Amino acid sequence: MKIIAVEGPSYAGKSTAIEHLRSSGIERRAFVSDCYVRQIAHRDEIPPARTESAAAQLAAFEKFMAIENSRVRAALASAKPVAVLDRSVDTLLAHAHALDALYGYDVHDHLRDRLQELPFLRPDHTLYLDVPAEALNLRRKLAGHTATESDYFLHDPAFLTHARNYFVSRARPPVSREVIVLRADTDPADVAHAVESLVTFWAR
Repeated sequence: MKIIAVEGPSYAGKSTAIEHLRSSGIERRAFVSDCYVRQIAHRDEIPPARTESAAAQLAAFEKFMAIENSRVRAALASAKPVAVLDRSVDTLLAHAHALDALYGYDVHDHLRDRLQELPFLRPDHTLYLDVPAEALNLRRKLAGHTATESDYFLHDPAFLTHARNYFVSRARPPVSREVIVLRADTDPADVAHAVESLVTFWAR
C-alpha cells in the first residue's frame, strides 16, 4: 500500500484539500482518513496542545497512536492500493520536537523509538502545506474562532517555527520517505487543486 499524507499547521487547508479529493472521487481507488483528532468522540478527551510535562506529552502520544493503529487496520482492511491521510505520525513527532525545543521535555527521541515497536502508517509521500503565521491567524479570525479560543497555542509563533522546522529544515528527517513543501497561503481552492494534482500523480 502506498501512503500519502497531507501535513501542515492548523488552518493550513488540509481538511479542505481532503474534502476536495473526496468530491473528486479519490475514494474509488484510495482509502481516505480524516485527522485523528476528529476521531475522538468527545472534545474534552483530546489531549491539550500544550502539555504540562514530559509525562503528559508521552501520554498524549500513546492516545494518538492508539488511533493511528486503528487507521492502520482500517486502511489494510480496505484492500485499496493507496491511503491518503489528513496528518500522519510525523505530526506527532513535529509536535514533540517543538515542545522539546520550547520546554526541554526531551521526548522526541523516545517517541521515535516507540514508533519502531508500534504498527503505524509510514508515509511514502508527504505534502506539507506551508502557510505564514500571519495568514494562519487571519484564516482563524475569518472562521470566527478567535473569540472562543483567544489563547491558541498551535498558532504560537515559537511553536509554529519549531514545528515547521521539523518538516522543512529536516535536521532530524521526518518519518515520511519524501516531503514536498507547497506554498499554501493562496486561495484554498487553488491549494486543493494543487494537492489533487500531486496526489493523483503519486497514486498512479
